Amino acid sequence: MSALLSIENLSAVSRRDGKPILRDVSLQVESGTIHGLVGESGAGKSTISKIVLGIVSGGVVVTAGRVMLDGKDLVQIPERDKRILIGSQLALIPQDPLTALNPGRHIGDQLTDSLRMWKGFNRKAAWARALELLDHVAIRDPARVMDQFPHHLSGGMRQRVLIAAAFAIEPKLLIADEPTTALDATVQKQVLQLLKRLQAEHGTSVVFVTHDLGVVAQICDDVTLLFQGKVMEQGTAATIFNAPRHAYTRALLAASPRYDNPAAGLNPIDDAVIAACYAQIQQFDGVQHG
Repeated sequence: MSALLSIENLSAVSRRDGKPILRDVSLQVESGTIHGLVGESGAGKSTISKIVLGIVSGGVVVTAGRVMLDGKDLVQIPERDKRILIGSQLALIPQDPLTALNPGRHIGDQLTDSLRMWKGFNRKAAWARALELLDHVAIRDPARVMDQFPHHLSGGMRQRVLIAAAFAIEPKLLIADEPTTALDATVQKQVLQLLKRLQAEHGTSVVFVTHDLGVVAQICDDVTLLFQGKVMEQGTAATIFNAPRHAYTRALLAASPRYDNPAAGLNPIDDAVIAACYAQIQQFDGVQHG
């Protein structure tokens, strides 16, 4: 397999105070695979995703590295070319399905926008395709849903609409930014199964952003584990779960709920492990600025 997305030595700092946000991050997303981007809040997962999508805020400055998508560097190419490349080949499933949809527009209008813009469909063809997409994500009575507003739908249905919208342009790369966080356990499982099925059918590469190792175990092929903007460990999901090398990885796994053993207790991450991670980061920062 070849890497569709290759992030090479990516570093970024805060424009306000110059503090590092990302520290020499490298990872590869192979074609047709799901790559889990894992870490606690503040680890840099969403910043990496936003840089790839070209929507990073002005408060973040990329200081080094390349983000190669299908052979093109998203950091260096002209802004107009970047918008075309991202709009036609990348898609996002956001975290909160309630706020991601425009509350003042019908579902059908929102679904047909990208089809008309990026696929060149006229209104009639886009409407017909949107109906097919809703049916494909197992929404009952798609015609009725097309004429509804987002607040008429449950959280699970809204997330299915967003998944349909993401696959509408047939993207090469899909970034799923914690898409099950706002859902209950039953709906979460359904959405994960749906996402995995569509990914396999379309051969889409996926960056799955999450803090939930249980979700990673269910659907990811490869994993990158971050701490404070630095990669702690990378590998296949099987390796990460069965033979983790880094103490932080082992501590996270021990602290995660065991669905196969609900009676097992939780083990808080030892302060010494966190201290060692910070020491690793400080050593890296010292080398970079020394």
